[in-house]
This record gives sequence, structure tokens and C-alpha cells, in this order.
Amino acid sequence: MYWVYILQNEKGQFYIGQTDNLQVRLENHNRTDQINGKYTRKNGPWTLVWSELHPTRSAAMQRERQIKSMKSAQWIREHLLNGRVPTSRD
Repeated sequence: MYWVYILQNEKGQFYIGQTDNLQVRLENHNRTDQINGKYTRKNGPWTLVWSELHPTRSAAMQRERQIKSMKSAQWIREHLLNGRVPTSRD
């Protein structure tokens, strides 16, 4: 099984990705021991605000592309987060 996920940082920026191990992937995004060249490591810490399970990597990658194609934080908030604005407590 594969996850499509959305992370949010303290500035309200979103990061969209897919993985087969959500916990390990979140930990890797929040690592601070190696920050060169990694967007999430430079702009964290990140909080998981949304995730969706898919049966295959192909399906997860297709959904990830669909979400990224919206290019809109507003679309993410309205359609995936049900209008709520996640906080660091979520």
C-alpha cells in the first residue's frame, strides 16, 4: 500500500508527496542533520495534515500529480482539508 500525503510548515506552505512508509518519510522530511539541497529540510519543521491510501505506487503517483496540478493552496484547503486551516497543533 502507498500513501499520498500533504505536509504543512509553520509558514503555511504545503508539500505533496507519496511513499510506502508514511512515518519514515515524515521523519526524513524533518531531519536537520543534512540540509543541503533539500526543500523540506530547509523549510521545516513539517506536520502531516492529510493522507490518502492507494493500492499501488502507480495509483499514488497519479493522485500526487493530480493534486500538484491544481497548484493552489486554496484548492487543498477547500477540497482536501474541508476548509480548515491546519495549525501546528493538528
